[in-house]
Amino acid sequence: MKRPLLLCVTAFCLCVFVAADAQTETQADKSFPERDGVLQLKKGNFKRALRRHEQLLVHFYSPLMLEGHRVSVAFEGAAAKLQGSEVKLGVIDVAEEKDLAKELNATGHPTIRLYLSGDKHNPVTCPAPQSSTSILTWLERRAGSVADLVTDLSQIEMSEELTVVGFFKELSHDYVQVFYSAAIDLPDVSFAVTQENDFMSKYGVTYDTILVLRKSQLIQAYKMMPETSKEELIIFISVYQMDPVTEYNGQTSSQILSTPILNHALLFVNKSSGDFKEIFTAFNSIAESFRMKILFVLVNVDEPRNGRLMEYFRVRDFEAPLIRLVNLTDHVTYQLPSETLTAEIIKEFCQSYLDGKAKPRMQSEPTPEGWDQKPVKDLVGMNLEEVTFNPNKTVFLLFYLPYSKESRNLFPLWEELAEEFKEQEDVVIARIDASANDINMSMQRAYPSLCLFPALHSERVIVYTGKRKLKNLVEFVAEEMKKAKTERVKEDEDRGKYIEAIKAEEANKAKDEL
Repeated sequence: MKRPLLLCVTAFCLCVFVAADAQTETQADKSFPERDGVLQLKKGNFKRALRRHEQLLVHFYSPLMLEGHRVSVAFEGAAAKLQGSEVKLGVIDVAEEKDLAKELNATGHPTIRLYLSGDKHNPVTCPAPQSSTSILTWLERRAGSVADLVTDLSQIEMSEELTVVGFFKELSHDYVQVFYSAAIDLPDVSFAVTQENDFMSKYGVTYDTILVLRKSQLIQAYKMMPETSKEELIIFISVYQMDPVTEYNGQTSSQILSTPILNHALLFVNKSSGDFKEIFTAFNSIAESFRMKILFVLVNVDEPRNGRLMEYFRVRDFEAPLIRLVNLTDHVTYQLPSETLTAEIIKEFCQSYLDGKAKPRMQSEPTPEGWDQKPVKDLVGMNLEEVTFNPNKTVFLLFYLPYSKESRNLFPLWEELAEEFKEQEDVVIARIDASANDINMSMQRAYPSLCLFPALHSERVIVYTGKRKLKNLVEFVAEEMKKAKTERVKEDEDRGKYIEAIKAEEANKAKDEL
């Protein structure tokens, strides 16, 4: 009797344990909500997800960012193909999970990161993908080796797409690892490795050479050297996978913007115009000689979808043809100062830019009528320096962007500040649209930016970083005016001494001449 009773108790306990385990598992699953097999990560479950998955591929996105749409589409496509694999995918909405995004330093552009073995501090960033295949190729190459790229010469020659081929004698050489590292970072490019001697005779190259081929035609070769780095090789491949002149469109825009060449020459031209062929021929003939230094881009002003780019550079279709040079680091633009676009003129302009001799193009809105009659003065590029560097005026200037909510929110405060100083003729409260006027000043802060120009002969700019409250702004202006007044006394003394010295020098010179 005791034995059946004991069996019943044991069975009951087992059922309780199983139910408890099932409940725990259900609770655990609820803490990791999924959508189409992708974890919906938040601050509360991110660390547990790291511990749970050896490889966690996370897409940081913001629903409101248009530039992240392509990345999101690529990630969703990859997620469908990676179901059941060793890689678990998750997403973090950085707009909703601001604290987590800040903690992970992921507050910038949409990005994809691979977290390994629960390490949240050292993720591997996936190169910006063009498609889901880009992500899959990147993961495959990370997990594979150079042996996976070994290909027969016949297969390479049959390929219709651009292929980067490494021609090596020994696959154990350090050059090969540099080559493979570049292949990992360029998942949208087809790579191959060959050791066949026929390659040497066909293309006239030696071992340890990288070749860019398209339909078996050699575009460019690169001889590996002991000092060749992965970064140098990536620049070479990125440049030569593109044509000497690349037309800007929906398919090429991301490639153009992600290229490591930061100097871009843009030809704005109407492709249907009668002189297009002549202008393009001149532009294209110069492009080859500036490879690795300047990226040459064609923008068809007759294409409506290029409107946003033209608006950014403030180019109107009737102004074409024209050439602009821009550096993607500082975004300062330079315009070729000529109505004639010959190869010689284009070459001279590009070289003067590289030599630092070209003058930046200043943009300015027309000076508004009665701009100085209102409490807040509306400045433009044409009168910016004249007003701000007036040695007899203290100028407090708001640099704003009209489409920025943060900028617009400052307008009422700026009106109040102007009202506060309306009786002081030596104080100017002003604002300028930073998107419509080139600012030929070194601005170290993002817009909106509040800058004070003290009443001094020296052209000085003081960036305000305090609280954006009326009381704080008034105190700041008063304090800086007090400092400037003291400095101005010393400045005037120095200027007086300098003027007297010049006068004495001129008097002595006149005496000597007599």
